[in-house]
Amino acid sequence: MLKVYEFKGFANPARVRIALAEKGLFDKTEFVQINLPAGEHRSPEYRAKNPSGLVPALELEDGTILSECSAITEYLDGLSGETDLTGRTAIERARINMMQRKIEQGFLGAATDFFHHATEGLGPDVELYQNADWGRHQLDVAMKTLEWMNGVLEGQDYFAGDAFTIADITAMAGCALLDFLKLEIPAGYKNMHAWHARVFARPSAALAA
Repeated sequence: MLKVYEFKGFANPARVRIALAEKGLFDKTEFVQINLPAGEHRSPEYRAKNPSGLVPALELEDGTILSECSAITEYLDGLSGETDLTGRTAIERARINMMQRKIEQGFLGAATDFFHHATEGLGPDVELYQNADWGRHQLDVAMKTLEWMNGVLEGQDYFAGDAFTIADITAMAGCALLDFLKLEIPAGYKNMHAWHARVFARPSAALAA
């Protein structure tokens, strides 16, 4: 039995939920909610498990704690022996990791910075420092990365090639955050719209929220 500490509906927990569903592990997982707006992630009890105070975190049966979505997904991907989300060969792993990191930093991460810095975010009790100019700059970064992502999809179905991977999971979380922020993928980004319809039709997408 796996245990995941999360705040349901947020982007990074959604990434792990999709990975769990893709690997057939969703029904073998206990989800423990950590109330971020209430500051529960800063409690001594949770910090003892995950000193960074971030969610999600995966707790294994022996008490081992794994944090960071990419690390958690890599572990989950290896449980079945079929590492389809993170790559089977050295070149696959390198390409997938490269694309995942670019999307995580330039799209999901930048949109997250906009949320935390240029909007009310999680409220004044949680957002102890905000820089609205930085937040707006990061939104520009996110939208420029989205343009690049549309170009990457020219001639291929997924971000790392012809197969669904962790890079697509990260992009899905970024798109969900855009939707939450009431921001749209530009109409002219036809490759992104086709990809969006493709990945959000997967059964795992319904379990992300």
